[in-house]
Amino acid sequence: MRLVMTEPVEKMERPYARRWWALLVLCLSLLIIVMANTALTVAAPDMTKDLGLSSADLQWVIDGYTVPYAALMLLLGAIGDKYSRRGALVLGLVVFGGGAIAGYLADSATSVIAARAVMGVGAALIMPATLSLLAATFPRAERAKAIVLWTATAGLAIAAGPVVAGALLRDHGWSSTFLINVPIAAVAIVAAFVLIPPSRAGHHDRIDYVGGLLSVVWTGSLIYMIIEGPHFGWGAKAVTAAVVAGAGLVAFVVWELRHPRPILDVRRFAHRRFAGSNLAVALFFLAVFGAFYYLTQHLQFVLGYDALQTGVRMLPLAGAVFVGSALTGLLTPRVGMKWTVTAGMVGGTSALALLTRVDAGSTYTDFLAPLIILGLAIGLALSPCTDAIMGAFPESELGVGGAVNDTSLELGGSLGIAILGSLLATSYGNHLSDATAGSKLPASALDTAQDSVGAGYAVAQGIGDKAHALAAQAAQAKDPHQAAQLKQQAAELASGARQMADAVGSSFSSAVAHTSLVGAVILGLGTLLVGFLLPRREAPAPDVKTEEKELQDSAVG
Repeated sequence: MRLVMTEPVEKMERPYARRWWALLVLCLSLLIIVMANTALTVAAPDMTKDLGLSSADLQWVIDGYTVPYAALMLLLGAIGDKYSRRGALVLGLVVFGGGAIAGYLADSATSVIAARAVMGVGAALIMPATLSLLAATFPRAERAKAIVLWTATAGLAIAAGPVVAGALLRDHGWSSTFLINVPIAAVAIVAAFVLIPPSRAGHHDRIDYVGGLLSVVWTGSLIYMIIEGPHFGWGAKAVTAAVVAGAGLVAFVVWELRHPRPILDVRRFAHRRFAGSNLAVALFFLAVFGAFYYLTQHLQFVLGYDALQTGVRMLPLAGAVFVGSALTGLLTPRVGMKWTVTAGMVGGTSALALLTRVDAGSTYTDFLAPLIILGLAIGLALSPCTDAIMGAFPESELGVGGAVNDTSLELGGSLGIAILGSLLATSYGNHLSDATAGSKLPASALDTAQDSVGAGYAVAQGIGDKAHALAAQAAQAKDPHQAAQLKQQAAELASGARQMADAVGSSFSSAVAHTSLVGAVILGLGTLLVGFLLPRREAPAPDVKTEEKELQDSAVG
């Protein structure tokens, strides 16, 4: 047995014997790039205190990963197809690990954002490579099962990130959440050479670099606009990004329609199965990332769980994803993709609808059913969609197919955090303003409290600290009259602190309910559209076999 796997998968006469071990390596690679985002949600408070991050800094620490990740996937997926899919995976792991080391050593907002951006570039290499290698390594009859496990791993990573970060933060600093990625990436690199056979496209046509560059421009600008506009206002930067994104998209579509070998044949989106699958992926991750964004905050700030406790309480979602994925393998062959995906989206809509009942008196048990239903829905809907998207591409373009699937996922997730996150902030601020109307709270303190639920509790804590200080002064005062006045002031401040904390909790709970309602409406309308687009009959996109034959002919010629 060779230590390094050198026989290309395309030249094997039989299915690769160690393909399930190879899948384990691919899932491990997927795990760390998804966890890199979800782990940061619980590490952010410590990072903010240590580095003195502003709200804008923190936003770009989170999204500095997202912009290069989403923008580069299509181009890097095509490069991986031509030169080496395994090479793209290994290079991505090296870049990702290097960025993680830089993040561990970072001591300022700028250096953390830069490190996250490098990790995003690595993720853009890794993500499409995992799907393209999966599709190339597994025979078509087993591919759906392998994609089920790939999807389940993504669901596990969403919930596992906060658990791992929470466990690390109990004894180590926030930088440990970066460093933990390095040994995992190192193991994945070695295992990739040992277990994953090399793979690349069967033809050697030149890559459509103009189309690739245009895809980087319009996707990157769109993601930037989605982040910048809702969080920082629709100023010159956001408007410019919107114009560039629109112009770039039009130029990309026109170029791809005219190019003989486009980096992405946009005509595929005319096929209902392909278009419906991409829309379902985007909408689902809009709902999932948006809900995850505010549910983790509610568990930490309103219900008072620490980082590890919050992560553990998100695990039912991960378990439900595995169950839903297993059900997909049973249901899809019997009832068809259309009904499995639609059922999953209905389940996701129902989960968000249940969250509209959240109020100030809600406990963790009120979140348990929505988490489980949402996890089941993810498992039911996403595996068939990913399989359909990958099945629409010839074997020579599997990296591009993986990039299309992952770009839909990332665009949906970014939209979810931007739209639902912005709505949450606005709703929370309005509710808090109403709840504190008539109080003696200074306008500057109210403005600070309206910035976020964490800031609101910090203001309440500050008022409470003043109450304790006055109570201590009263205890030391020798003048009885002065002591009585100080005690009265301390009691008023302590009461105000409790009222402020109650107002923050109830306002955020109301904002969660309101945001969930909007999310449910968006996903519900999307369910109707996806149900309309997905055809009843299960058939691959009609151009795949034709494309394969054309590519083979060109290779022979």
